[in-house]
Amino acid sequence: MFLQAALLMFHSCLGLCGAAAQHMELERIKTCGIKCSQDLQCNTKPAYFFADSCQMPADGLTVSSVFRNLSFSTVMTCEGHQRCSLHLGIHTTVQLPESIHGLSVCSQTPGMLRKCRIVRMSKASRRMTSGMQVELEDNCTDVYPQQQVKVTLTTVPSYCGITQSGNYVAPDCSWKDLRRLVPECITGSLSYDINAERKELRVTVSDMLDDEDYQLRLCHKDFICAGTGANALIMKEEVNKSAILPYFRPLPCLCIEVKPSGTQFPHRESPLKGSLIPAGLVCGDGCSQSAGLEEMWHGIHFDTSAGVLSWEPACPVTATVALCQRGGEDGVCTDLQQASQNVSRGKITFAQVDPHPQLCMKFRAGHQSWIRCPFVGRFQAWDVTVMRHADHKEAKLTSHMNATFSVHACAPSEGPAVCRATGTHAVIYVGAHASVGLNVTDTHSCFYVRRTDVTYAPTILHCLTEERSEPAALFATPANQMLIAVIVPVGLWLTAVIIVTLVLHVRLTDSAPVCDVSQHRDRRSAL
Repeated sequence: MFLQAALLMFHSCLGLCGAAAQHMELERIKTCGIKCSQDLQCNTKPAYFFADSCQMPADGLTVSSVFRNLSFSTVMTCEGHQRCSLHLGIHTTVQLPESIHGLSVCSQTPGMLRKCRIVRMSKASRRMTSGMQVELEDNCTDVYPQQQVKVTLTTVPSYCGITQSGNYVAPDCSWKDLRRLVPECITGSLSYDINAERKELRVTVSDMLDDEDYQLRLCHKDFICAGTGANALIMKEEVNKSAILPYFRPLPCLCIEVKPSGTQFPHRESPLKGSLIPAGLVCGDGCSQSAGLEEMWHGIHFDTSAGVLSWEPACPVTATVALCQRGGEDGVCTDLQQASQNVSRGKITFAQVDPHPQLCMKFRAGHQSWIRCPFVGRFQAWDVTVMRHADHKEAKLTSHMNATFSVHACAPSEGPAVCRATGTHAVIYVGAHASVGLNVTDTHSCFYVRRTDVTYAPTILHCLTEERSEPAALFATPANQMLIAVIVPVGLWLTAVIIVTLVLHVRLTDSAPVCDVSQHRDRRSAL
């Protein structure tokens, strides 16, 4: 219990100390420089030459006898409103004998050349402070937010092994002082309204740099933030600094990125984590394993020529993708054997897939699962048709492509979902746009049919009770094509003749003279 309490207090202290550090104010200085204690006058000059080879130190001269400690801090100089810069403060305590004339202070950042300065004291000062501890403070090393710096102190002249070094990381832009005063960190404050119906975000930026334009865009956060194409520019002259950004899908990694046009340090927010997406999804930290992943399972693609089914996640996600066969009314999707893959970022593929409507993809993340059936409503590659005749039924297997099928006969025992094997098995090859008859020995027989020329295929149950009153082949045979070629033109010709005849009849009827009955009567009376 004591150990658990101690660990809890330790983690709480880390969080509180980190949060408090972000609200600390950095020390302000007017100008940078080097100061030495004991009222010593320290002179500095840049060192543009390579370090001289070291010489062996005198007896009794060790690292601990010269350098006592080394610490770092960050200080700030400001030239006006929102125009502050950061400097690395180097603090050390040294004990300089008369054989050491000064120190070399070198700093180096990743990818940059080393910069050095020589700090010297006069001979009179060295005599006066011989055997005494001297504090040295140097705050003229420029740094940028979150920059890593390695500092090395050596003696002048250089004595082998008498060096002291340390590493430091400058504060990042989460510090309050940096967000308000350092241009690289002043990206403004974001606020946004979501129009879920129109799929738009109205983004407003405040607390901006006074003389900078701002670039806004939507991006998907992973190792980098990949743009979605939605972007806008807010000009510094605009009074209402807002813009509308359309989005396609509310993915968990969808973020707003805003940055001044003159800097490379963007600021990002996740606009959808509390509205369209359930809480708990944080921009850039991947996807939650409990909720909010409904929009992730899009982008399933099938290459019809190669028979390859693929899917690539739009956001980083820890999930399992499997192929499964969907059942009847219960909708249960049973996993196929050895058809499961783990995914986090890269594309997953299943080669040699039978594109049948009952073949689906099952996505599992955490304790949830989602089913997507990419072949429903598409052109079916093969099917079994059952036709009823006067005295018998006929079953045909029709295929759109060259394929091999395994057919197992069975008889239903407890409904159509349960089928008892009868021992009859056949391997059938069906050519493209062709049909093959299935041997029907029992009016209640069923067939389990599965493609065997592919790696991933469902096993489909077809029963003779699923009959059709007329043949309904998936593809036209050559005989049918010839019959259609003759009947269709003749039918169109007859229809055109009938329409022309009716039109002429109507026009002749309208133009015929109308008989005047009164004149006819007068003629009869005259006779």
